Order: sequence, then C-alpha cells, then structure tokens
Amino acid sequence: MQAIKITAHGGTDGIEYGEYPDPEVGRNDVLVDVKAGALNHLDVWVRRGLPTLDLDLPHVPGSDAAGVVEAIGEDVSRFEPGDRVAVTAGVNCGHCEFCRSGDPTLCVNFHLLGEHVTGVHSEYAAVPEDNLIPVPEHVDWITAGASSLVFQTAWRMLIDRADIEAGEKVLVLGASGGVGHAALQIADYAGAEVYATGSTEGKLQYAREHGADHVVNYEEQNFAEWVRSETGNRGVDVVVDYIGAGTWRDSIKSLAKNGRLVTCGGTAGGNPETDIPRIFWNQLQIIGSTMGSPGQVDDVMELVWDGTFTPAIREVLPMSETARAHEIIEGREGFGKVVVRPDSEL
Repeated sequence: MQAIKITAHGGTDGIEYGEYPDPEVGRNDVLVDVKAGALNHLDVWVRRGLPTLDLDLPHVPGSDAAGVVEAIGEDVSRFEPGDRVAVTAGVNCGHCEFCRSGDPTLCVNFHLLGEHVTGVHSEYAAVPEDNLIPVPEHVDWITAGASSLVFQTAWRMLIDRADIEAGEKVLVLGASGGVGHAALQIADYAGAEVYATGSTEGKLQYAREHGADHVVNYEEQNFAEWVRSETGNRGVDVVVDYIGAGTWRDSIKSLAKNGRLVTCGGTAGGNPETDIPRIFWNQLQIIGSTMGSPGQVDDVMELVWDGTFTPAIREVLPMSETARAHEIIEGREGFGKVVVRPDSEL
C-alpha cells in the first residue's frame, strides 16, 4: 500500500509518500480503507522530533482519519465490513486503576496513534476496535476525517476540565486554529461570552461568525490589555491556551480572580515564563487536559455529525503533497484544518 512516511526527523524533506507494508490485523483490530485524514500540529512535532519520543523510522504519522471497514479481527464485535468509521487517537491499557475508574485518558500507558505508534495516514490502517467511532451516512469524508482530535480535545478542556457555565467569560487564543476553532464553537454552545484572538481580519471574521462576541488582532494589540479594557479590568473566567511560551504570561494576566487557565499543549514552546505571585494572589487554577474519554468523544461527535459544530477546512491535498501540508501549518497560512487524502481517492 501507499503511505505517508517520516524517514528522518527535521525538515519537510524527511516526508515521503510511497510503498509501505500492508498492516497486520490483530484479533481486536479493524482494517480501515482510509478516505481522508487531517493533520494536527502534533504531526509537525513528530516530524521535527521530540526528545521524549524514540521512533523507529520510517514512521507513518496521522492521528485523524475516516474511512470504510475493509476487514475485522476475530474478536471484533462492534463493526463489520462496509461500516463507515472515524478514528479517535487515544490508546489506553484498559486495566490500570485509571482505566477502571472510567477515565482512560489518565491511563499510565496512555499514548496516541500517529505519535507514539504507527498512525493512520495511509491507504489502509489497522486500528484497535476501541479507537473507532461510527460515522453516519450523511457525513462527508472530509468532515469525518478532520473532526475527532480537535473537537474531543476542546470539549474535554471546556466542558469537563474547566467546567464552564453559561454567562462566564471565556477567552480563546488562536481561535481559527485546530483546537481553537473547536473551542470557540463549544464555548458559544455552552452559553459563554466568548473573547477570541486572531492575526488577520479573515480569521477574526471567522471567529465572529462562529460564536465570538469580542475579537482582537493580537498582532496589533496586546490581548491581555485588551481583555482588561473590555471587561472593566475584571478579566475573563477561563482562558484556552494551547500556544504556550509566547502567550502564557498574558493568559494569566487576562484571568479574573479565581479564573482558570486550561491548556492541552504548547505549539509555540512548552516551557514558558510564568507569574507565580499573580497565580497565588488571584487564586488562579492552571488545568491540564488531554484528548477525551469515550463518553466525551461520543457526546461531542454527535454534535459534529448533526452540524452543530463544523470543522473549518483550509486545504485538501493528496497525501503525496503532505510536505506542503506541513508548510501550511507551520506558516500559519489561512485557518482551520488541513486534510490529506490517499492519492488513489483523488
């Protein structure tokens, strides 16, 4: 089969599309004929190389995909050939104390398809049965392949971890990015007063159209000062910050007393300077969040399937042009998800 392959860590010249061994289907696996899959900033980090990640190369990346069930392992009970499915990337052991408690995202062996193990950006992918969700017939492959990771991540961040309530003020940084545009829609759905940042008028207009009540161009104005001005120096109740080093201190500065900063990553750097006096004096909470539990995935994806939430798509490319897809993400060209499809599907 054909697959996207990372052959060397570093620049985009380490990405190839070519022959790769057909996947082996285990007893609990489902073989998926992949129709579309989205990139996430995680794919850029995996390509560049992470100090905590020791991968055998070549490595097939990709944590988001959707397609048709081609075959099933002998112990699979939830799916059969011909079913339409989407991938949810979080893999757990199923038997540690955290898995038994009902929240497998806390599993001591939690890992992600495409990051720690073989991903799904290939013509065919063997995926554990527990990592698939049904896709209704009316949902197109681009939507199905672009939604799971960012919407489940944003849903858990806001609905579970930050526990937002209607009427609260929520600031979403990078509101046109992957997690950002999902968080924007979810905050609006929950009844929050939504503040959003972006770097172009096009991105700000998207934010306005998808739930933002207040927007600011962070390239032209410090967003923390803007938040303080907009709220009468009160601040917001919740900040969604997946950017990290470049925004962390201003995110903390944007929070009201007893505010919550919720994060799922650091695309601009994972070791920011912080403001400890402001954290303890204002009794702030710093909350980490990763992916979503099976129930949370089901809840949010039902809202994607029925059109309540919609992934923004900035580009659809053949898998053979994945290097270009990485350049779009790194260059912050446009907004929304970049989707790749097997060349045989185009």
